[in-house]
Amino acid sequence: MFQDQQRSNWVRLRTLVTLRWFAAAGQATAILVAVQVYGLQIEVGFAAMVIAASLLANLFCSFVYPENKRLSEREASFWMVFDIVQLSLLLFLTGGLNNPFAMLVLAPVTIAATVLHLRSTVFLGLAAIVLISLLSQLSLPIIGAQGEMLVLPGLFLFGFWVALTIGVVFLAIYARQVTTEMHTMGEALLATQLALAREQKLTDLGGVVAAAAHELGTPLATIKLVSSELMEELENHPELLEDAALIRQQANRCRDILHSMGRAGKDDLHLRHAPLETVVREAAEPHVSRGKTVVFKVGPALGAELAQPTIPRRPEIIHGLRNLIQNAVDFSQSKVHVDINWSETEINVRISDDGQGFPPSVLGRIGDPYVRRRRYTEDRGRRPGYEGMGLGLFIAKTLLERSGAKLTFANSRRHGHAGWAGQATGGAIVQVTWARSALPDPNRAPGRALGKNKPIDLWPTA
Repeated sequence: MFQDQQRSNWVRLRTLVTLRWFAAAGQATAILVAVQVYGLQIEVGFAAMVIAASLLANLFCSFVYPENKRLSEREASFWMVFDIVQLSLLLFLTGGLNNPFAMLVLAPVTIAATVLHLRSTVFLGLAAIVLISLLSQLSLPIIGAQGEMLVLPGLFLFGFWVALTIGVVFLAIYARQVTTEMHTMGEALLATQLALAREQKLTDLGGVVAAAAHELGTPLATIKLVSSELMEELENHPELLEDAALIRQQANRCRDILHSMGRAGKDDLHLRHAPLETVVREAAEPHVSRGKTVVFKVGPALGAELAQPTIPRRPEIIHGLRNLIQNAVDFSQSKVHVDINWSETEINVRISDDGQGFPPSVLGRIGDPYVRRRRYTEDRGRRPGYEGMGLGLFIAKTLLERSGAKLTFANSRRHGHAGWAGQATGGAIVQVTWARSALPDPNRAPGRALGKNKPIDLWPTA
């Protein structure tokens, strides 16, 4: 519904006017060639009047409306109906469906399917089918140079009518579906960019707050020390002793607040990288205390004797893994497993749950935006407020692929469940795999310096 509502005001009047100029020029040229070159007998006067109506409509639009006028739903529908009727009248005067240019009636319907609401598209499609049907029975014949009537055999005429009718329906559905998917993908990518921007801002804010906590540590310690000395000297002055104690108490409070705000880390070059397990646990942190057990299993791949890799703490990695873990926690029965392993060539994070898994009907399309589910009612009950449209998985997949990861989605046979076609229907499994080259480990390049930390000016001067 949201996609459909966004179709208003997509079309500029200038675009339709320009197309109509070309259409009128083509119609006039076709009639002149038919009469002057091939000697066909056509009602040229009436045909010229129909073409002139199109030209007058263009002149009216050019003088009445500004060039940047964008048509409303009703206005766009009116002008497209006008184009269909104008073309149908011209076809009526030039042989109806015996005229090969009858196929041009498909153009307005196809355009309507891409820019108008469904109701308007259906109306234009039905109008086109009705006019095509009338033209198959009613039209003025084309007379050849020798006086013969140029008429298709009845079977060919019927086949042409069927082809045009099917073409109206098929092209409208096809154009609308492609356009809807394009704009759905555009909106999903916008949502992904907003999510990444939000995660980046949170990361930057955490770094600034942590830096503030570090820099303010010394003056707060000085205030605490001086207040302690004042308390010792003011033991005989209870009214002043109370004030000194309050100063010390508030200094301690400031220290605790800054410590809690800055626990995510300082904007330090050394902390831009972290051990793999630390990054994954940071991503999972908001969801480990939501009533489900999150079990972490960390270790090198079977047969590998390698130290745990250090990877970049990128916002897209943290946000993508967080979305996947959130999805697993939301749909699990009681437990979520996060398996972290690495080898000489790969880094793997495997997230699985003990829920009912992905619906087999959409398993191959997971990661596309707005994938509707058959278990919509059940999913809505498990996670109220979510539409079950797959946007969260799309964002996670897009962000992680941006970091160089490859994602695979599957169902587990942990509980022995399987669908009618043999697909596993146990808990959901998401495998995230990076090549080691996609996440460079600074510990594996000891000769590479990180560089100097840049000072942060918390109170810049104007």
